Amino acid sequence: MNAKAPLPKKVNKSEIQPRKMDFRFDPAIPRYWFADDQFKTILLTALSCTFPEGERFFVRSVRHYQKQIEDPLLREQVKGFIGQEAHHGNEHDAFNDFMEARGVPTKKVDAFVNRGMRFMAKHLSPQRQLAKTCALEHFTAMLAELILENPEFLDGMDERMLPLWLWHAVEESEHKAVAFDVYQEQVDNYWVRTSEMAFTTVEFIGFTIFHYMQLRRGMDDPTDWPSVRNGFNWLLGKPGWLRKLGKSYIAYYKRDFHPSKRDSTFLRKQGLRKLARLLDRPELEA
Repeated sequence: MNAKAPLPKKVNKSEIQPRKMDFRFDPAIPRYWFADDQFKTILLTALSCTFPEGERFFVRSVRHYQKQIEDPLLREQVKGFIGQEAHHGNEHDAFNDFMEARGVPTKKVDAFVNRGMRFMAKHLSPQRQLAKTCALEHFTAMLAELILENPEFLDGMDERMLPLWLWHAVEESEHKAVAFDVYQEQVDNYWVRTSEMAFTTVEFIGFTIFHYMQLRRGMDDPTDWPSVRNGFNWLLGKPGWLRKLGKSYIAYYKRDFHPSKRDSTFLRKQGLRKLARLLDRPELEA
């Protein structure tokens, strides 16, 4: 993987700045790049398939309110949020293309997600679309900070793949409060926020499983059932990474919830130091 593009000049007056990576994926990277494990690799690939269209949906839902935002700092943070999410979509497009070339049918999932996003844009109110963005941003922030706090989560991942996931985790944590703050300023409806989270939770789990199955059905090798069993244990048994998110997930339903109540500054700085070493780009620590 190569990511030598320089950091851009500041594009807004906030701490949230896009970092353009321009990743290139080494053709020698194996199909199962996560610990040589079918389940883990395809699970993360299924998530990646949802990112490009999902990130664009997030941007549109926030941009709908952009001109109405009253807080000058929040207006600048929104610019950073939009820039970061745009880069995430582009880099995961590149990753998904790489996996498609490895015989993993990512384009099928991407097309399905695209249809789903267009359906929601047509049938959900702007308030619901923003509430769904807040819910999904909470999921991505929880997963991002799980990765940043527990580097062992990525044990066995091909080192050429690590920068993509580490960079994405840092920036998801960095802008985790932006969509929420826009929602609170422009909508501020507790019922819409929490009911959309409940519905989105079912969607998130159901579609992640469905996209995993879509990918596996389109591949040319048999299912590695020991990998699947070990994968479920990895998520729900021991170490049970998903179980560890329970407290953070439930917190979202509190009336006084705010993403920044958990200060993750140290985790992000730690992640950026590791990213700088992996890419030989000391400026990333700035």
